Amino acid sequence: MPRRLSAPDILAQKGQAPICVMTAYDYPGAVLADRSGADMVLVGDSLGMVVLGYQDTLSVTMADMLHHTRAVSRGVERALVVGDMPFMSFQPGVEMAVANAGRFLAEAGARAVKVEGGRDFAPQIRAMVRSGIPVMGHIGLTPQFIAGLGGFRTQGKTAEATAVLRQDALALAEAGCFCLVLEAMPEEAAQAITESVPIPTIGIGAGRRTDGQVLVMHDVLGLFERFTPRFAKRYAELGKAAQEALVRFCGDVRERRFPAEEHVTHLSAEELERLNALLAGPGKPG
Repeated sequence: MPRRLSAPDILAQKGQAPICVMTAYDYPGAVLADRSGADMVLVGDSLGMVVLGYQDTLSVTMADMLHHTRAVSRGVERALVVGDMPFMSFQPGVEMAVANAGRFLAEAGARAVKVEGGRDFAPQIRAMVRSGIPVMGHIGLTPQFIAGLGGFRTQGKTAEATAVLRQDALALAEAGCFCLVLEAMPEEAAQAITESVPIPTIGIGAGRRTDGQVLVMHDVLGLFERFTPRFAKRYAELGKAAQEALVRFCGDVRERRFPAEEHVTHLSAEELERLNALLAGPGKPG
Protein backbone atom coordinates (compact mmCIF):
# COMPACT_ATOMS: atom_id res chain seq x y z
CA MET A 1 0.00 0.00 0.00
CA PRO A 2 1.41 3.45 -0.91
CA ARG A 3 2.27 5.93 1.82
CA ARG A 4 -0.54 8.32 2.67
CA LEU A 5 0.18 11.95 1.90
CA SER A 6 -0.04 14.34 4.84
CA ALA A 7 -0.62 18.05 5.34
CA PRO A 8 3.17 18.67 5.62
CA ASP A 9 3.61 16.87 2.27
CA ILE A 10 1.14 19.26 0.63
CA LEU A 11 2.74 22.29 2.27
CA ALA A 12 6.14 21.19 0.95
CA GLN A 13 4.82 21.27 -2.64
CA LYS A 14 4.57 25.08 -2.58
CA GLY A 15 6.58 26.25 -5.57
CA GLN A 16 7.74 22.70 -6.36
CA ALA A 17 4.97 20.91 -8.25
CA PRO A 18 1.35 21.72 -9.13
CA ILE A 19 -1.10 20.20 -6.66
CA CYS A 20 -4.10 18.26 -7.99
CA VAL A 21 -7.24 18.14 -5.85
CA MET A 22 -10.43 16.24 -6.71
CA THR A 23 -13.73 16.06 -4.89
CA ALA A 24 -15.32 12.72 -4.08
CA TYR A 25 -18.44 11.82 -2.12
CA ASP A 26 -18.56 8.02 -1.98
CA TYR A 27 -16.38 4.92 -2.11
CA PRO A 28 -16.36 4.42 -5.93
CA GLY A 29 -15.58 8.10 -6.51
CA ALA A 30 -12.82 7.99 -3.92
CA VAL A 31 -11.18 5.01 -5.60
CA LEU A 32 -11.28 6.78 -8.97
CA ALA A 33 -9.89 10.03 -7.56
CA ASP A 34 -7.11 8.29 -5.66
CA ARG A 35 -6.08 6.12 -8.60
CA SER A 36 -6.03 9.19 -10.86
CA GLY A 37 -3.08 10.48 -8.87
CA ALA A 38 -4.85 13.29 -7.00
CA ASP A 39 -2.79 14.68 -4.12
CA MET A 40 -5.87 15.52 -2.07
CA VAL A 41 -9.42 14.18 -2.13
CA LEU A 42 -11.86 16.76 -0.81
CA VAL A 43 -15.20 15.58 0.53
CA GLY A 44 -16.82 18.88 -0.31
CA ASP A 45 -20.11 20.16 1.01
CA SER A 46 -20.88 20.55 -2.70
CA LEU A 47 -22.30 17.05 -2.19
CA GLY A 48 -25.44 18.88 -1.08
CA MET A 49 -25.97 20.00 -4.67
CA VAL A 50 -24.44 17.25 -6.81
CA VAL A 51 -25.41 14.24 -4.67
CA LEU A 52 -28.31 15.26 -2.42
CA GLY A 53 -30.09 17.61 -4.83
CA TYR A 54 -30.19 20.78 -2.70
CA GLN A 55 -30.16 24.19 -4.36
CA ASP A 56 -27.06 25.22 -2.39
CA THR A 57 -24.78 23.91 0.36
CA LEU A 58 -26.51 25.49 3.34
CA SER A 59 -28.68 22.46 4.17
CA VAL A 60 -25.74 20.05 4.46
CA THR A 61 -25.32 18.71 8.01
CA MET A 62 -22.47 17.29 10.04
CA ALA A 63 -24.20 13.89 9.81
CA ASP A 64 -24.17 14.16 6.00
CA MET A 65 -20.51 15.12 5.91
CA LEU A 66 -19.34 12.44 8.33
CA HIS A 67 -21.31 9.75 6.50
CA HIS A 68 -19.80 10.63 3.11
CA THR A 69 -16.31 11.22 4.50
CA ARG A 70 -16.30 7.74 6.02
CA ALA A 71 -17.16 6.26 2.62
CA VAL A 72 -14.44 8.26 0.87
CA SER A 73 -11.82 7.37 3.47
CA ARG A 74 -12.41 3.68 2.84
CA GLY A 75 -11.61 4.17 -0.85
CA VAL A 76 -8.41 6.23 -0.59
CA GLU A 77 -4.96 4.72 -0.15
CA ARG A 78 -2.57 7.56 -1.06
CA ALA A 79 -4.22 10.98 -1.19
CA LEU A 80 -4.85 13.28 1.75
CA VAL A 81 -8.56 13.13 2.61
CA VAL A 82 -10.01 16.52 3.58
CA GLY A 83 -13.47 16.85 5.12
CA ASP A 84 -15.41 20.04 4.43
CA MET A 85 -16.90 21.60 7.57
CA PRO A 86 -20.54 22.42 6.79
CA PHE A 87 -22.51 25.57 7.45
CA MET A 88 -22.77 26.47 11.16
CA SER A 89 -20.46 23.64 12.26
CA PHE A 90 -17.64 26.08 13.12
CA GLN A 91 -18.94 29.64 12.77
CA PRO A 92 -20.55 29.98 16.25
CA GLY A 93 -17.33 29.61 18.21
CA VAL A 94 -14.00 27.99 18.97
CA GLU A 95 -15.25 25.17 21.17
CA MET A 96 -17.82 23.97 18.63
CA ALA A 97 -15.31 24.31 15.79
CA VAL A 98 -12.67 22.14 17.47
CA ALA A 99 -15.20 19.51 18.54
CA ASN A 100 -16.73 19.17 15.08
CA ALA A 101 -13.39 19.26 13.28
CA GLY A 102 -12.13 16.52 15.57
CA ARG A 103 -15.02 14.29 14.56
CA PHE A 104 -13.81 14.29 10.95
CA LEU A 105 -10.50 12.80 12.07
CA ALA A 106 -11.67 10.58 14.93
CA GLU A 107 -14.87 9.20 13.37
CA ALA A 108 -14.62 9.60 9.60
CA GLY A 109 -11.00 8.91 8.66
CA ALA A 110 -10.16 12.36 7.29
CA ARG A 111 -6.72 13.77 7.97
CA ALA A 112 -7.61 17.44 7.53
CA VAL A 113 -10.65 19.72 7.37
CA LYS A 114 -11.60 22.68 5.19
CA VAL A 115 -13.06 25.90 6.60
CA GLU A 116 -14.69 28.67 4.55
CA GLY A 117 -14.19 32.31 5.42
CA GLY A 118 -11.56 34.90 6.10
CA ARG A 119 -9.82 36.45 9.08
CA ASP A 120 -12.97 36.41 11.24
CA PHE A 121 -12.45 32.67 11.67
CA ALA A 122 -8.74 32.76 12.45
CA PRO A 123 -9.43 32.02 16.16
CA GLN A 124 -11.26 28.80 15.28
CA ILE A 125 -8.52 27.76 12.86
CA ARG A 126 -5.78 28.53 15.35
CA ALA A 127 -7.52 26.41 17.99
CA MET A 128 -8.01 23.50 15.56
CA VAL A 129 -4.35 23.54 14.57
CA ARG A 130 -3.29 23.65 18.22
CA SER A 131 -5.48 20.58 18.75
CA GLY A 132 -3.62 18.67 16.01
CA ILE A 133 -6.15 19.16 13.23
CA PRO A 134 -4.69 20.32 9.87
CA VAL A 135 -6.86 23.01 8.27
CA MET A 136 -7.34 24.02 4.64
CA GLY A 137 -8.67 27.57 4.31
CA HIS A 138 -11.11 28.81 1.67
CA ILE A 139 -11.62 32.43 0.57
CA GLY A 140 -13.07 34.27 -2.41
CA LEU A 141 -16.46 32.90 -3.36
CA THR A 142 -17.48 31.02 -0.23
CA PRO A 143 -20.77 29.19 -0.93
CA GLN A 144 -21.70 29.01 2.76
CA PHE A 145 -21.89 32.82 2.72
CA ILE A 146 -23.93 33.30 -0.48
CA ALA A 147 -26.80 34.88 1.45
CA GLY A 148 -24.48 37.74 2.35
CA LEU A 149 -22.62 37.74 -0.97
CA GLY A 150 -25.86 37.95 -2.95
CA GLY A 151 -25.31 34.76 -4.91
CA PHE A 152 -22.53 32.87 -6.67
CA ARG A 153 -20.51 35.87 -7.79
CA THR A 154 -16.86 36.44 -8.66
CA GLN A 155 -14.92 38.07 -5.83
CA GLY A 156 -11.86 40.34 -5.84
CA LYS A 157 -12.88 42.25 -8.96
CA THR A 158 -11.27 45.53 -7.80
CA ALA A 159 -7.86 46.39 -6.41
CA GLU A 160 -9.43 47.17 -3.04
CA ALA A 161 -11.35 43.88 -2.96
CA THR A 162 -8.20 41.98 -3.85
CA ALA A 163 -6.31 43.71 -1.06
CA VAL A 164 -8.99 42.56 1.41
CA LEU A 165 -8.73 38.97 0.17
CA ARG A 166 -4.95 39.14 0.47
CA GLN A 167 -5.24 40.23 4.10
CA ASP A 168 -7.63 37.33 4.73
CA ALA A 169 -5.16 34.93 3.14
CA LEU A 170 -2.28 36.22 5.26
CA ALA A 171 -4.39 35.93 8.41
CA LEU A 172 -5.34 32.32 7.64
CA ALA A 173 -1.73 31.40 6.88
CA GLU A 174 -0.66 32.99 10.15
CA ALA A 175 -3.41 31.06 11.98
CA GLY A 176 -1.85 27.82 10.75
CA CYS A 177 -3.63 26.74 7.56
CA PHE A 178 -1.48 24.36 5.51
CA CYS A 179 -3.09 25.41 2.21
CA LEU A 180 -5.76 27.73 0.90
CA VAL A 181 -8.57 27.40 -1.67
CA LEU A 182 -9.09 30.50 -3.83
CA GLU A 183 -12.49 30.38 -5.52
CA ALA A 184 -13.95 32.50 -8.32
CA MET A 185 -11.63 35.48 -8.57
CA PRO A 186 -9.62 37.15 -11.34
CA GLU A 187 -6.34 35.48 -12.22
CA GLU A 188 -4.37 38.56 -11.17
CA ALA A 189 -6.00 38.59 -7.74
CA ALA A 190 -5.19 34.92 -7.21
CA GLN A 191 -1.61 35.46 -8.37
CA ALA A 192 -1.13 38.33 -5.93
CA ILE A 193 -2.39 36.17 -3.07
CA THR A 194 -0.35 33.16 -4.15
CA GLU A 195 2.83 35.23 -4.21
CA SER A 196 2.05 36.73 -0.79
CA VAL A 197 1.43 33.64 1.32
CA PRO A 198 3.90 30.92 2.36
CA ILE A 199 1.31 28.16 1.91
CA PRO A 200 0.04 26.53 -1.30
CA THR A 201 -3.02 28.02 -2.99
CA ILE A 202 -5.56 25.78 -4.73
CA GLY A 203 -7.58 27.52 -7.40
CA ILE A 204 -11.11 26.86 -8.56
CA GLY A 205 -12.11 29.47 -11.09
CA ALA A 206 -9.07 31.52 -10.05
CA GLY A 207 -6.91 31.29 -13.13
CA ARG A 208 -3.55 29.69 -13.87
CA ARG A 209 -1.22 31.23 -11.29
CA THR A 210 -2.17 29.25 -8.20
CA ASP A 211 -0.14 26.37 -6.76
CA GLY A 212 -2.81 23.82 -7.66
CA GLN A 213 -6.31 23.26 -8.96
CA VAL A 214 -9.49 21.62 -7.73
CA LEU A 215 -12.70 20.75 -9.56
CA VAL A 216 -15.89 18.97 -8.60
CA MET A 217 -15.72 15.41 -9.91
CA HIS A 218 -19.27 15.56 -11.26
CA ASP A 219 -18.31 18.56 -13.40
CA VAL A 220 -15.18 16.84 -14.71
CA LEU A 221 -17.10 13.69 -15.64
CA GLY A 222 -20.24 15.37 -16.97
CA LEU A 223 -22.51 13.89 -14.30
CA PHE A 224 -24.22 17.07 -13.05
CA GLU A 225 -26.81 18.48 -15.43
CA ARG A 226 -28.30 21.45 -13.55
CA PHE A 227 -25.50 23.84 -14.50
CA THR A 228 -21.78 23.88 -15.25
CA PRO A 229 -19.68 26.71 -13.80
CA ARG A 230 -17.88 28.77 -16.43
CA PHE A 231 -14.52 27.80 -14.93
CA ALA A 232 -15.18 24.04 -14.99
CA LYS A 233 -13.88 21.83 -17.80
CA ARG A 234 -15.94 18.75 -18.64
CA TYR A 235 -13.53 15.97 -19.61
CA ALA A 236 -16.30 13.43 -20.31
CA GLU A 237 -20.08 13.19 -20.69
CA LEU A 238 -20.71 10.18 -18.50
CA GLY A 239 -24.19 11.36 -17.59
CA LYS A 240 -25.33 10.97 -21.19
CA ALA A 241 -23.58 7.62 -21.53
CA ALA A 242 -25.17 6.39 -18.31
CA GLN A 243 -28.63 7.53 -19.45
CA GLU A 244 -28.23 5.68 -22.75
CA ALA A 245 -27.17 2.51 -20.92
CA LEU A 246 -30.17 2.64 -18.59
CA VAL A 247 -32.57 3.21 -21.49
CA ARG A 248 -31.13 0.14 -23.19
CA PHE A 249 -31.57 -1.88 -19.98
CA CYS A 250 -35.24 -0.90 -19.69
CA GLY A 251 -35.77 -1.77 -23.37
CA ASP A 252 -34.15 -5.18 -22.96
CA VAL A 253 -36.33 -5.95 -19.94
CA ARG A 254 -39.54 -4.98 -21.72
CA GLU A 255 -38.58 -6.96 -24.84
CA ARG A 256 -37.40 -9.90 -22.69
CA ARG A 257 -33.89 -9.70 -24.09
CA PHE A 258 -32.51 -9.52 -20.54
CA PRO A 259 -31.68 -11.73 -18.79
CA ALA A 260 -30.23 -13.87 -21.59
CA GLU A 261 -28.91 -17.40 -21.25
CA GLU A 262 -25.47 -16.22 -20.15
CA HIS A 263 -26.98 -14.33 -17.21
CA VAL A 264 -28.89 -17.19 -15.56
CA THR A 265 -28.06 -20.19 -13.38
CA HIS A 266 -29.70 -23.63 -13.79
CA LEU A 267 -30.39 -26.51 -11.43
CA SER A 268 -28.42 -29.64 -12.15
CA ALA A 269 -30.32 -32.36 -14.02
CA GLU A 270 -30.51 -34.38 -10.81
CA GLU A 271 -31.91 -31.48 -8.76
CA LEU A 272 -34.37 -30.59 -11.51
CA GLU A 273 -35.65 -34.18 -11.53
CA ARG A 274 -36.06 -34.11 -7.74
CA LEU A 275 -37.87 -30.77 -7.91
CA ASN A 276 -40.29 -32.06 -10.54
CA ALA A 277 -40.98 -35.11 -8.37
CA LEU A 278 -41.64 -32.91 -5.33
CA LEU A 279 -44.01 -30.70 -7.28
CA ALA A 280 -45.88 -33.70 -8.68
CA GLY A 281 -46.26 -35.45 -5.31
CA PRO A 282 -48.86 -35.14 -2.52
CA GLY A 283 -49.58 -31.56 -1.55
CA LYS A 284 -49.09 -30.28 -5.08
CA PRO A 285 -50.80 -26.86 -5.32
CA GLY A 286 -54.26 -27.10 -6.95
